[in-house]
Amino acid sequence: MMPGEADPEAPRRRVPLGGRRVSALIPNILTIGALCAGLTAVRFAILGRWEHAVAAILCAAVLDGLDGRMARLLNATSKFGAELDSLSDFVSFGAAPALILYLWSSHEVGGIGWIAALFYAVCCALRLARFNTMLSDPNTPAWARYYFTGVPAPAGAFLVVLPLMLSFEVASEGGGGFASPWLTIVTLVGVGTLMVSRVPTFSMKQMRIPRALTLPALILAALFVAALVTLPWATLLAIGALYLASIPLSVIVQRRATTSSPSDMTS
Repeated sequence: MMPGEADPEAPRRRVPLGGRRVSALIPNILTIGALCAGLTAVRFAILGRWEHAVAAILCAAVLDGLDGRMARLLNATSKFGAELDSLSDFVSFGAAPALILYLWSSHEVGGIGWIAALFYAVCCALRLARFNTMLSDPNTPAWARYYFTGVPAPAGAFLVVLPLMLSFEVASEGGGGFASPWLTIVTLVGVGTLMVSRVPTFSMKQMRIPRALTLPALILAALFVAALVTLPWATLLAIGALYLASIPLSVIVQRRATTSSPSDMTS
């Protein structure tokens, strides 16, 4: 054997393969799915298929709720995933709903309708930027784990398409008056304001169900799914009404929490 020549009988070393686990890609795949659903909602709006457009926005909200939980479950959180999630949220819950409502109704009043759509989209972008900034704030009080500051982007998208869902439920000529461009404009401006406001809203991330309530919770979930399949728009409208009603309650509960925890207020 010549000097420098490899010994053919020597055991071969395995070269470790680089890359990430396939399971670590699942959260980002869900995020991309939410992004595609938001863009598809715009396509449905252009084609005048309004029910499909709203369903696509709701699908994006479901996928957005799953991606973060899957990332934590699989220990696959990353800065790349967080940035991708914010971009997806703006498209699916900021730009897409604004365009859908403009194409559906507010375009009838010209520039004012477009200004309202821009206002909502900008508010969504500002809300997402503030949320990302607050994540790295070391002085966040303990009670903040249970609340969002303002209405989160997916909930804002859900609230802003309520006039569309009302028109589906009424199903009369002209949508029963719910297709009024002025109602659409008020909704865009109102929901956009709620997103950038400092109003505390309940966060479901820290919610825990006691063991004794597990069976009743499953029964309620089954009833919800049955209602959603049978009366989809009426069920979603009821959820929207409950969420709007929870906002004043969250303000009251949060104020009591800060009053009973003065150390949190000074932190």
